[in-house]
Amino acid sequence: MPLLDLLRPVSDEELRLLSESNPGWQFERLADGRLAVSPTGGESGRISAAVLGQLYRWNEARGLGVVFDASTGFKLPDGSVLAPDAAFLLGERWQALSQEAREGFPPLAPDAVFEVRSRSQGLEELRQKAPWYLANGVRLVVLLDPYLHRVEVFRPGGVEGHQGPERVPLDPELPGFVLETRGLFLP
Repeated sequence: MPLLDLLRPVSDEELRLLSESNPGWQFERLADGRLAVSPTGGESGRISAAVLGQLYRWNEARGLGVVFDASTGFKLPDGSVLAPDAAFLLGERWQALSQEAREGFPPLAPDAVFEVRSRSQGLEELRQKAPWYLANGVRLVVLLDPYLHRVEVFRPGGVEGHQGPERVPLDPELPGFVLETRGLFLP
């Protein structure tokens, strides 16, 4: 993932406009002001959509909160704006935000985030995002690596690695949600 060192940090509004005027590219602002830029490739986009669909169906059945896609940037407590491939936020936390806060980059950490490795990034690079999320209050970070057929689940208490799993339960943070990996990782 390329990092851009700019002369000055971009504002939230500039980041929003940059994202809107460059469809197909994902812009994230790190806490130190650098911009991370990455396009979504077809395979990672397909997997992200499948994960988002599973998360959406699970939430529709339970009504616990709100599900977000990769176009949503969250303004984390450290000032960074990150846009996970899929995210979940408990309903009461979303409802506590003003309408203005909901329209911009929601100023809070989601409860759970999903990140899918793309061809343009290495697994270590993807793993570096997990501590950023956790340090900002995310309770569950799920990394999917379609190239190694691996799922890694990060929580404040540690990490679980799953090599070639068919199912990965994500309790208690997402009650009853089981990530189905059949069809996600192609041979």
